Amino acid sequence: MQAQPRHTFEPAKNKDFFPTLRKRVNAYFKENNISKYATTETKVKAVIMFAAYLIPYAFILSGMFTTAGAIILLYVLMGLGKAGIGLNIMHDSNHGTFFKKKKLNKLMQLSMNAIGGSDIAWQYQHNYLHHSFTNIAGSDMDIETTVLMRNSPLQKWRAFHRFQHIYSWLLYGLGTFSRVLFRDFLLLPMAYKDGYIKTKQEYRREMFKIITSKVIYFSAMLLLPYLLLPVSFGVIFLAFFVMHFVTGFILSLIFVCAHVMPTSDFISPEQSGKVDENWAVHQMRTTTNFAQHKRIFSWFIGGLNYQVEHHLFPNMSHAHYRPISKIVKQTADEFGVPYHTYPSFIGAVALHGKMLHKFSKKSTSGEMRGAEPVVSNPLL
Repeated sequence: MQAQPRHTFEPAKNKDFFPTLRKRVNAYFKENNISKYATTETKVKAVIMFAAYLIPYAFILSGMFTTAGAIILLYVLMGLGKAGIGLNIMHDSNHGTFFKKKKLNKLMQLSMNAIGGSDIAWQYQHNYLHHSFTNIAGSDMDIETTVLMRNSPLQKWRAFHRFQHIYSWLLYGLGTFSRVLFRDFLLLPMAYKDGYIKTKQEYRREMFKIITSKVIYFSAMLLLPYLLLPVSFGVIFLAFFVMHFVTGFILSLIFVCAHVMPTSDFISPEQSGKVDENWAVHQMRTTTNFAQHKRIFSWFIGGLNYQVEHHLFPNMSHAHYRPISKIVKQTADEFGVPYHTYPSFIGAVALHGKMLHKFSKKSTSGEMRGAEPVVSNPLL
């Protein structure tokens, strides 16, 4: 079974933009004699992120801390480390950009399984559906994660959406918790049906890998601490839940501030699946940067405040987004292509909150216009 393209783009529109940009970016790497893969600094950061996750876990198992508050705090620290692994190591490796050697890269991809997820399920949802069909109704599962949330004016409005600008913040925190519990199991059959997983043998192998890795993960995170520590299972589970809430909240905000913003286009393709835009320009119209000058923040979140650069060049390590952003901005200006960015992360979160409120209203459900991009009214 082969994956069939859900949508096609119009290559003739703005046809010179991306070839010109790609040529300039390739020249940057050639002239500076650097690789597109992870740098030494990135690899050192990976060690730091793993340490931030594993050292608190070692303290938990050591029995040095036995009060509920101390155990929960250690799990919170693990949640921060877990987010760091996801944003820096898992994300790059599952895009194939951490190591040049495929075997080493595949090994690093298992970092997703080590923190409770599934590498193949994530690749299907994120690499295939989200990156290929960003903000396209019915295809981008990164913005259509649950019926409880309406992240696009093209999604069906339901009565409970009136309150989504209040409860969505809680749902963001549940993102990784739902993934480790059941979402991966829902995504895998979809990936097989869609042709992303090509054979029944591969499907069975991946399902076995998911089940095995989750048994190991839950045993390590819940069962082992319960057996070793003089506290109730309720305390351990609460700490585990808080850890996931911290991770899920961070990861969710990084994503929604890149795609559900006042500058974002939301696309309804024609019945044929055609989108009336060049793919690269489509990425520019649906993606937003934020806090580009906050170096420490950018370091922690794996450069994903440079989402525009990431969507145009997903086969490149995040270590290079900052320097090439100048090339992208300059080329976009030359071709009259939008380059969206916000100066601060907090400001971007606030604007996203306004978008949640905007989409909580039934009136926005009438904004679908066939194949034409739907642009939300600027709130700036």
